[in-house]
Amino acid sequence: MDPRRELPSVDRLLKAEGARPLLAAFGHEALVEALREVLAEARARVQEGQPVPSEAAVLEEAAARLARWHTPRPRPVINATGVILHTNLGRAPLSPAAVEAIRAAAAYSDLEFDLETGERGERQAAVEDLLRRLTGAEAALVVNNNAAAVLLALTVLAQGRGVLISRGQLIEIGGGFRIPEVMAQSGARLIEVGTTNRTHLRDYEEPLARGEDIALILHAHHSNFRMIGFVSQVPLAELVALGERYGIPVMDDLGSGALLDTAAFGLAHEPMVQESVAAGAAVVCFSGDKLLGGPQAGILVGKRDPIARMRRHPLMRALRPDKLTLAGLSATLIHYLKGEATQAIPVWRMIAAPMADLEARARDWAARLQAEGIPVEVRPALATIGGGSLPGETLPSAALVLHPRDPEALAGALRRAHPPIIARLQEGAVWLDVRTVLPDQEADLLRGIRQAWAATNAGDNPSGSAPFVRS
Repeated sequence: MDPRRELPSVDRLLKAEGARPLLAAFGHEALVEALREVLAEARARVQEGQPVPSEAAVLEEAAARLARWHTPRPRPVINATGVILHTNLGRAPLSPAAVEAIRAAAAYSDLEFDLETGERGERQAAVEDLLRRLTGAEAALVVNNNAAAVLLALTVLAQGRGVLISRGQLIEIGGGFRIPEVMAQSGARLIEVGTTNRTHLRDYEEPLARGEDIALILHAHHSNFRMIGFVSQVPLAELVALGERYGIPVMDDLGSGALLDTAAFGLAHEPMVQESVAAGAAVVCFSGDKLLGGPQAGILVGKRDPIARMRRHPLMRALRPDKLTLAGLSATLIHYLKGEATQAIPVWRMIAAPMADLEARARDWAARLQAEGIPVEVRPALATIGGGSLPGETLPSAALVLHPRDPEALAGALRRAHPPIIARLQEGAVWLDVRTVLPDQEADLLRGIRQAWAATNAGDNPSGSAPFVRS
């Protein structure tokens, strides 16, 4: 007899006692679809020689599937990796004020309505004013991400004409997007100068002196990699001076977009937006969800004329941000205006967190877990900025370290927690870095660790904890 015939039918499963709560929660149609999928997969496994699952097992898998279908995505997670701007986890977490601004803007808002005159208003007026005040730029514009900002600027300022860029700055950003490809899409003509490791001012000047049809000089910051050794690049201010001699504007693609000096926190100096504006760049573009600490956005600041041309271009309609992005960005920028970025913006709060505070948090968590018989030690760790910002730079941190029988199994159980906890596997152990765990996530973190440990290491005897060893 074909063992697949032993599988229960959909009708039989719908009449089972275990189906009643699923019918009540998800409805007949959704449950039938889930059961059919589960049975189809089970049929294939049985054909390969695996055992026939029970009715209860089929219903349990259908319930899990239904729960996944009906859970909004993306889901909130606890980032215990030590990577502050974790691209796979959504980069910058927003401040409570930014979250509240987004919630409030989800209803009707004065997005394009002037409350003073009662007439139509400009949707980006408030954000533009904040960006001008913070950067010193004459004008500002927001699109949906920095790749869009580069595409818009090149399309408007250089379509059909040449753009000078150093071969050492032909960078690739996350997801495989490359500067030459974005430039080709814009219709601009790429003109490479210099070499991969060294580019001099004369390399830029030679095609200008020959009278080539050049619309723009593009300077791209190495935001996601470093070049060391026998290397040189032309400073932005020198490019601006060269451009002024030939009447050619300079665009600076900063990528990460810092408004605070990272050197003040023991990191390398990341070029700041204000510095590029002060150097005379006609257009400066950067991301909203990296070191700025806001929602995903591409931000363009600079001189009035090129920004105005971009604002009027038809492509702007396709690239403009929605009201929720503008609300979150506005609230984030206000933190800078009030001088509270390191206290209010999570990214900067993590960067600025004193080591003593991180150690104290880690010790407190460890003590609470140890009291419940979970062997955990506190060890020094190194956190990174991530998100294509400050490559190779690290910050000292503290981590909870667990040594389970099966580290992969524990890491998987942590990912299945509610909310999921994302740890890192290192040295055959599970590490949870304190620096990237938000203060209001501590209770969920500890509960998730307890449950994951119980599920994967039941019966293990505690082995005590090791002291915190300074590096």
